[in-house]
Amino acid sequence: MIEQPPHTTTDTTDTSNESEELKNLISSINSRYLYWSDVKYRMPSGMTDIELWSKVKSVRNLTDVKVWTQNNIHFSLTNTMQKLCHEFDMNFGGSWGASKIFPDDKITQELYLISSIMEEAIASSQMEGAATTREAAKEMLRKKISPKDKSQRMILNNYNTINFIRDHAKESLTPTFIMQIHGMMTENAFDIQDAAGRLRREDENIVVGNGITGEIVHTPPAAECLNEFLNNLCTFFNDDNTEIFIHPIIKAITVHFLVGYYHPFADGNGRTARALFYWYMMKSNYWLVQYLSISRIIKGSKRAYEKAFLYSESDGNDIGYFVQYNLDVLLKSFDALSLYIKRKNNEKKKSEKLLHLGNITARQAEILSIYIENPDIVLVSTDIVGKFGVTHNTAKSDLRNLTEKGYLSEISLNGRTKGYIRSSNFEQMVSRIR
Repeated sequence: MIEQPPHTTTDTTDTSNESEELKNLISSINSRYLYWSDVKYRMPSGMTDIELWSKVKSVRNLTDVKVWTQNNIHFSLTNTMQKLCHEFDMNFGGSWGASKIFPDDKITQELYLISSIMEEAIASSQMEGAATTREAAKEMLRKKISPKDKSQRMILNNYNTINFIRDHAKESLTPTFIMQIHGMMTENAFDIQDAAGRLRREDENIVVGNGITGEIVHTPPAAECLNEFLNNLCTFFNDDNTEIFIHPIIKAITVHFLVGYYHPFADGNGRTARALFYWYMMKSNYWLVQYLSISRIIKGSKRAYEKAFLYSESDGNDIGYFVQYNLDVLLKSFDALSLYIKRKNNEKKKSEKLLHLGNITARQAEILSIYIENPDIVLVSTDIVGKFGVTHNTAKSDLRNLTEKGYLSEISLNGRTKGYIRSSNFEQMVSRIR
């Protein structure tokens, strides 16, 4: 259970005479946007925990930003938040060549994009209960296999929805669009037959509970206010000329929080919230977000994700906890992408050596690299389609060409499907350039 912070009155005392130790302590607490339960044991000598908390809150009040007046949703804009937003501005937006980590090759960009969207769809669905492995889910998406159960259907729906958002990123958000996104996310993946693409009803008694203890941790606003909420959300989403400027990344995070807070649907709220976050980031020209598997990072810290929601609600709807958590997630996602691209670039350099074999294409060299790294692997044409984003005819042509040149051997898998393995001469043929 989340411990409620003590109620404090605004401390207007001049802090200029505070000790450097206390100033540094408060600065450290607020730079990480720590919650009461993490603050109360840090008080210096001669000060109670409540006195320290009061001073922490007073400093936060100095940079308080009201973002949603209906429920007094607000946050304190910290130096850490501004620094991270600036760093993301330098790396996530602008022209395709703006990011130092990103390759210029359009084909490589498309391959990274396919892989990233798959990862995002899988992780976002697994967070909501999809019980399938990454490997099985990727195989389904790459080979365009029909989903065999509700878990795979959730992942396919998520994948299709993300692609839909990419195609409509510059359009204004409307309640109809929100319903469409939710419907796409949850089609044939609901226990409640008619719940996809409609708002929850009052009689559905939706609450957010702790999956382990059964404790109710959040009761959303009444269903009767949801139509008004969607209209207000769309206005907030579409209006860039607000009286108070909110950084677009923080605004996208706020959209994410609001959908979670209002819980407008009987199920699928988390997936819909993350999808709208993704949409707003794309709308605001943060193109690199397409390549970040944000949900994979959240999935790995799901308890912290849930706490960020609960801390925000428990502390008077101060969403600074949720904002800081999500900025940290974006940073980790960017770092993970950087490492992934670095690894892929190293793999590409290795495959480029194989071009010295002569009479093979760069893509065929990458296929040979797969066999070098995985000696026992059996590839079929749909594997090549999924990995390289080529047509089935091109994939078959590559595999047959490598077979004719003696690198691969063709085997029958089920009488109809042909698989390809390393030939008996594979090692001898590639060893001369390794």
